[in-house]
Formats: sequence, C-alpha cells, structure tokens
Amino acid sequence: MSVNEKKRGRPSGKGSLLNQARIIEQAKDLMQVEGKIPSIRKLSAALNVDAMAIYHYFKNKDALLEAITVSLITEVYEPDGQQDWQSELEQLSHSYLVLLGQYSGLLETLLTMKSAGPAQVFIERFDLVVAPLGLQETTRIDALGLLVDYLHGFALAMKCSNGTLTIDMCKGALGLYCRGIANERVES
Repeated sequence: MSVNEKKRGRPSGKGSLLNQARIIEQAKDLMQVEGKIPSIRKLSAALNVDAMAIYHYFKNKDALLEAITVSLITEVYEPDGQQDWQSELEQLSHSYLVLLGQYSGLLETLLTMKSAGPAQVFIERFDLVVAPLGLQETTRIDALGLLVDYLHGFALAMKCSNGTLTIDMCKGALGLYCRGIANERVES
C-alpha cells in the first residue's frame, strides 16, 4: 500500500508554505499552460495539497476564480497621469490585449463570471484615463462599453487568426475611437 504524501485538511500553522498568493500564482501558471482556469483538483495536485486545503483560503470556487482573475487584471497597465490620455488609453488597451493573449481562456472566463471584481479593476483604470475629458456619465459608460466590446472582439479575432492579426493592428481603430470620444468632451 502506498502512502499519500499530501497534507490532508487544513494547512498546518505557521510552518505551512501554502497561502492565498501561492495558490493564485500556481493557478495562473497552470492557466497559462492549459488555456483555462484549472480545476480545484488539478490545482491541489500541482500544489501537492489536499483540495480541502485550498478551501481554507477561499470560501468557494467562485471566490478563488475572482481572486485569480483580479490578480491577472491588475497586471494591466495602470495610468500614471504623466502622459496624454490618448497614449494612456492605447497602453491600457494594448496591455489588456497582451494579457488576454497570454492567458488563452481568460476572455471566456471573464465573460462568464458572475463577479464584477475583475471588470471593476479595468473600469477604474479606464476612468483615470478619460478623467481629463470630463465626459458625462452616460457618455463615459457608452465609451467604456464600446472599448471593452472592441477589445474583446479583437482578442477573439487574434486568437482565431493564427498569428496574422497582431495587437499593433488595432492602433488605427483606437485612434478613431479616441477622436470620437474627444468630441464628447464636456466644455468647462
């Protein structure tokens, strides 16, 4: 009879190497390789722990999913206000497309999630970028929706293009988008 070397149940006190950050990083590594969010079973096997140990750190699979996707989205460009808003919007869009390309299943995961946590990170960064425009609330919401829909469509098209479509090819459309929302600027 072989002995299972995995630690069962709750992780041991201070000596445990398992923590939320390690679980999230392992999940991201698996996701990059497999193109989808790993199952709790696969994640626990990679961490060499019992699946229940993961639930010590995350209430349920949805909580883990939100933590993983928020961690990924925080890797997207964070505006610093040192550049013009168009440059920052381009960098935000570019980094989001890069992220969606690196993690093949991320777009599908984001689109099917119940939680708004990951979207909120992107929304906050978008709001920082367009703040100088002083857009009316409805215009800001429409501009955000249009950009996100465009980026998601472009990411999907890149995935299906076998490398013939590159991120740089969205530059013209983003320029047109910027000119359009610049015309919506509220005069002060």
